[in-house]
Amino acid sequence: MNPSSPTTSAFPAVAAHGRVTFLGAGPGDPGLLTLRAVEALAAADVLIAEPEVLEVVRTHARAGVDTPQLTVADEVSAAAGVPVIRDAANLVMEAARSGRRVVRAVTGDPGLDGNAAEEMLACANEGIPFEVVPGVATAVGVPAYAGVPLRDKQGADVRFVDAKTASARCWSEAGTSDGILVVSATLETASAAAAELVGAGRKPDTPLTVTVSGTTTRQRTWSATLGTIAQVFKQGKVLPSPEGARPVICVVGEHGAAARREDLSWFESKPLFGWRVLVPRTKEQAASLSDQLRSYGAVPHEVPTIAVEPPRTPQQMERAVKGLVTGRYEWIAFTSVNAVKAVREKFEEYGLDARAFAGIKVAAVGEQTAAALVEFGVKPDLVPSGEQSAAGLLEDWPPYDPVFDPIDRVFLPRADIATETLVAGLIELGWEVDDVTAYRTVRASPPPADTREAIKGGGFDAVLFTSSSTVRNLVGIAGKPHNVTVIACIGPATAKTAEEHGLRVDVLSPEPSVSKLAEALAEYGAARREAAKEAGETVFRPSERRPGARRRRTT
Repeated sequence: MNPSSPTTSAFPAVAAHGRVTFLGAGPGDPGLLTLRAVEALAAADVLIAEPEVLEVVRTHARAGVDTPQLTVADEVSAAAGVPVIRDAANLVMEAARSGRRVVRAVTGDPGLDGNAAEEMLACANEGIPFEVVPGVATAVGVPAYAGVPLRDKQGADVRFVDAKTASARCWSEAGTSDGILVVSATLETASAAAAELVGAGRKPDTPLTVTVSGTTTRQRTWSATLGTIAQVFKQGKVLPSPEGARPVICVVGEHGAAARREDLSWFESKPLFGWRVLVPRTKEQAASLSDQLRSYGAVPHEVPTIAVEPPRTPQQMERAVKGLVTGRYEWIAFTSVNAVKAVREKFEEYGLDARAFAGIKVAAVGEQTAAALVEFGVKPDLVPSGEQSAAGLLEDWPPYDPVFDPIDRVFLPRADIATETLVAGLIELGWEVDDVTAYRTVRASPPPADTREAIKGGGFDAVLFTSSSTVRNLVGIAGKPHNVTVIACIGPATAKTAEEHGLRVDVLSPEPSVSKLAEALAEYGAARREAAKEAGETVFRPSERRPGARRRRTT
């Protein structure tokens, strides 16, 4: 990066003070943080963030960053989930005076935040250097996620109104305008804002959309008119509610028309929008799967069902690794990411690296195992072209040929509970196999009580089972998923195990691949959503069908 770039230029040396970065965290979606924002967060000594964006920004801060808590001004706002803060300026100034790098993160864009502007002025008055990192403004980002464009080729006028601070003159001017109005309000004040506009001259039949929790998987949008929004909230039992103080973005004008939003609502119409999906794997194992689920609008929740431990007798593994170096093997076959990890750790213990694989052919049972090898610095020579399994690997494995293969031995590092399919198949192809226990798998500890309750009580919309052992272990440590939860299995064997445990299998992956399993669940969710819409019914998530659940629409 160009060191003279205005976004990376160094602050002038200041002996007495640190520096402050006023940073826009966007409306709520962590993916809307800018690259510059992530860069600034990584360098922060102190992170002062509004409660609603703290988790969004803290992910990118370094370990050990100081995160002083902002004081809540009143308990009513705190209960509503939108606490009013009052001591940010003092915290910012105190941290900056101590010579530290401070990041002050606000919702949306700091240029549209009045408190941030006052804090910038305080820094300027005291000679504390600061910079501003713009963010996606809430009033712009939320309509985009709600499928409500603010302008079209006709280029209509767009005005922004804050219902909390708007004067009578502001309402009067907004009411006589025929442009698009973007009104920041709360659930409780949205109807009053609509009434103000009607009283100022706007027609009662002017289309209106109201969006709460915009850009997050809790987003919900209501389409109505200025004259009907109060009735829509009442009929939908949206209000009265203890959550009435939650912020909303209202868009007034033809762009918010229901028919138009039906075509442009790209976010809330994702196939698994808002679904809580249980993934019985560790965060490391589930990383790519969870990312794929998020792309479908789901909220993945990883729960480890197994734990990996070293073998009880490590001598066999040690001899095999030494054999790799001395040329004992023609092939090494990895059947899991954990096998790669076990060999890699043993290599590091001996001061070896990927160069020790020189002259040895390497096989991987599937794409994820191959990816773990590539990360290690090893490119596999053989990955199944068909089924990603031991059987698929055997289909492509060449038979031993004494003319072309100087060595007839294969090193197979695997789990203590692995099947004998691969060993038997390799022997049948003429190979000698050193079948070595590289790691042990044991049942993981039970998840937290609230997770167990959600599993048994129907709090999850779906669960993905990637093997028979994940079925047995999850039921063993957390109990059987509720019958409203959609059960998705990676293959027939896993489905059979699920059924043996009294579970109804709803989704079966067409291929034994976690990616295909997630894709099959998304297709199921899309078909379910489409069937409800065609029947003229409200779209509910599976968890909202359980007895006692509060039913809330997702579209």
